[in-house]
Amino acid sequence: MESFSLILAIVVVTALAFDFTNGFHDTANAMATTISTGALKPKVAVAMSAVLNLVGAFLSVEVANTISKGLVDEAGIRPEVIFAALVGAILWNLLTWLVGLPSSSSHALMGGLIGATVASAGFGAVHGDVLVTKVLIPAIAAPLVAGLAAMFATRLTYRLGKKADGKASEKGYRAGQIASAGLVSLAHGTNDAQKTMGIITLALVAGGTLAPDSDPPLWVIVSAGVAIALGTYLGGWRIIRTMGKGLTDLQPQQGFAAQTSAATVILASSHLGFSLSTTHSVSGAVMGAGLGRKGGVVRWSTATRMFVAWGLTLPAAALVGAIAELVCRAGSWGTAVVAVFLVASSAAIWKISRREIVDHTNVNDHDAADGSAATAEEPAGVVTAAMAAVTPPPAGSPAEELSATIPAPAPTDPAAKTTV
Repeated sequence: MESFSLILAIVVVTALAFDFTNGFHDTANAMATTISTGALKPKVAVAMSAVLNLVGAFLSVEVANTISKGLVDEAGIRPEVIFAALVGAILWNLLTWLVGLPSSSSHALMGGLIGATVASAGFGAVHGDVLVTKVLIPAIAAPLVAGLAAMFATRLTYRLGKKADGKASEKGYRAGQIASAGLVSLAHGTNDAQKTMGIITLALVAGGTLAPDSDPPLWVIVSAGVAIALGTYLGGWRIIRTMGKGLTDLQPQQGFAAQTSAATVILASSHLGFSLSTTHSVSGAVMGAGLGRKGGVVRWSTATRMFVAWGLTLPAAALVGAIAELVCRAGSWGTAVVAVFLVASSAAIWKISRREIVDHTNVNDHDAADGSAATAEEPAGVVTAAMAAVTPPPAGSPAEELSATIPAPAPTDPAAKTTV
């Protein structure tokens, strides 16, 4: 194993702490819809997701190489810079978890890394072409592609199931939803665990214990996989509530379509080495599935809050990372100050979260005091209303049954009018 300095050991531990927060922050990506539709019990769902996250961590290192070799210039990056980047990413993850918003852990990490790198070595140390092609463009394209795929998949699913027995069909879709949730978990481990592998590898290169352009060592892969799996098992119940109930109410058919579409997008991006946000992909797929069902409502107030969080993630984490790097530059005492601030802030956020506990026993409740789940149906917005107007109702839906029971109005005979 590589020789470690104290600062390098601190960086590795902090990176694994970030990986842990990434796990519980992003559990919702794989299991929120499965839990909200009742396909799996909450604790069973997060346990299954944790195991598959661990397996997924061993499938590829393409995304890890994007982080460690592509985003910033390895030359001149000190371990303190990596530490400052992780501070920005962890604090953003914890803040968005506290308010139940599904934001991108990936973008928090990359934002912190960019901010700390710019503060240390200037803008020239950031590879702008990689940032645009492998981070920013996928950030915009992923939710759109996953959303459109989920919307059309939902419509197709309802059309194909028109003549199927209702209970048998629902049971089949629940089974399919479990399988697709497992695929998302596997994809999440393949994509997100690698980001921590990449950041640790970058730190090892910066600390002189690995040669430039090295792939992640085996111990890095194992530790990153275990950390994200433990975080996943803990369960980010606040974000699961928002993703499963706050954006829209999903039926098993929609959950299956959403998760299958998201998993396809995530696995394809991992193969290409794109540092994709699984949160963006799954959120887009959930909204697309909501629009794909006749009468489905997307709660745009919640979606708007989520979009704002997405837009703030990179710059907010970058700002904190840059400030942390400037303090760390003062020497060992500066690094100690930043470490104490990180621990104290994390403890304060956890204490605030205890004022209203969200766990597996109440994750599907609609009466969240923090507004993450709606107490009543939000009126359909312009997009939802327009989609509903052109989508035929699925077989067996309340709208279809109601129309079947109402007789058509009798034709009016002009000659039968009565003159007063």
